[in-house]
Amino acid sequence: MSGVDGRPGEGSAAGQASVATGEGSAAVAVRPIAAGDREAWGRLYRGYRDFYGKPHDPAIYDTVWAWLMDPAHETRCLIAEVDGRAVGIGHYRRFARPIDGGCGLYLDDLFTAPEARGTGAASAILQRLEEIGREEGAALVRWITAESNTTARSLYDRLATQTPWVTYDIPL
Repeated sequence: MSGVDGRPGEGSAAGQASVATGEGSAAVAVRPIAAGDREAWGRLYRGYRDFYGKPHDPAIYDTVWAWLMDPAHETRCLIAEVDGRAVGIGHYRRFARPIDGGCGLYLDDLFTAPEARGTGAASAILQRLEEIGREEGAALVRWITAESNTTARSLYDRLATQTPWVTYDIPL
C-alpha cells in the first residue's frame, strides 16, 4: 500500500494507529511524522541523543530531518502521541535479507520521553512497526540496544525474541 508521500504503509488510513496497550491509562496514537512535527521531533531526538551521550550538532539534526521529509530516502519515522502531545519517536528503514531472499524493517532509534514512560508509547510504536512490516511483506522487525539499557530491554523481552548475534563496527 502506498501512502500520500509515496512510502508504503503511510497512507492516511494505514499510517495512523490508536493503540490501547494496557500499560498506561491513556490511549497512544502512532502516526508517520509530518512537516509540522519538527519542534516536537527535535525535543525527542535531543532526549534520545542525551540518553546515549551524543553531542548536539545542529548539522546532524538538519540531516536527519531532511531524510525524514524526503519520500525518496529510506529513513522513516513514527511519532507516538498521548493526549495530542508527542511523547515518542521511532526511526526505521527497510533492509534486504539476502540469506532468505526477503526483507525486514530495521528500527534504528526508539525513544520515549521520560515523563511518558509507562504510557505504552514504545509498545505502540513497536506494534505499529509490526503492522507496517506485515503490510510491506517484511519477514521481521529488528533492532539493537545497549546491554545496559535494562528498562527498555524488559519491554523488548516481552515483545520480541533476543537473538544470539553479536554486533561489530569498523569505525571509518
